[in-house]
Amino acid sequence: MLTTDRLRLRPLTPHDADWWVHLHADEEVGRYVGHYTHAQATTRLHDIQQQWTERGHGLCAVELRTTGETIGRCGLNWWEQFQETEIGWTFARPHWGHGYATEAARAVLDWGFGPLGLDRITAMIHHGNTGSTAVAARLGFTPLREDTVLDRPCTVYALDR
Repeated sequence: MLTTDRLRLRPLTPHDADWWVHLHADEEVGRYVGHYTHAQATTRLHDIQQQWTERGHGLCAVELRTTGETIGRCGLNWWEQFQETEIGWTFARPHWGHGYATEAARAVLDWGFGPLGLDRITAMIHHGNTGSTAVAARLGFTPLREDTVLDRPCTVYALDR
């Protein structure tokens, strides 16, 4: 669906459940985004697929164009309770530090502000997640407010079109 020089982003589906569980099983990855059982992953991926159907966007699997390996996830998530569209990114630890999160997120932002016509995109980052905070800063996000997401404090960053 979306491509960059190095990456291909495609909608996540329930068929990605095994990969999703494996990604989140890593302690460093799951530290900020949680861990999933197979049943929880299947439910979450069903919800993502439903968001694609209802809103025309959702989270994507991020694959390396050269090998097809799935290395992370990035995309848009609608939060009903905040009435906000959030961008999120999570990558397998061996793929940290290569600029993949920034590259994928730039493509998602271009899509969100372009064809989707969004006016604002937020990024909800749990306290202490310095890697994601750095990605948000590189993308031009600025702090909007402090909030609680998934029962944990976070800083909500925002970027306007």
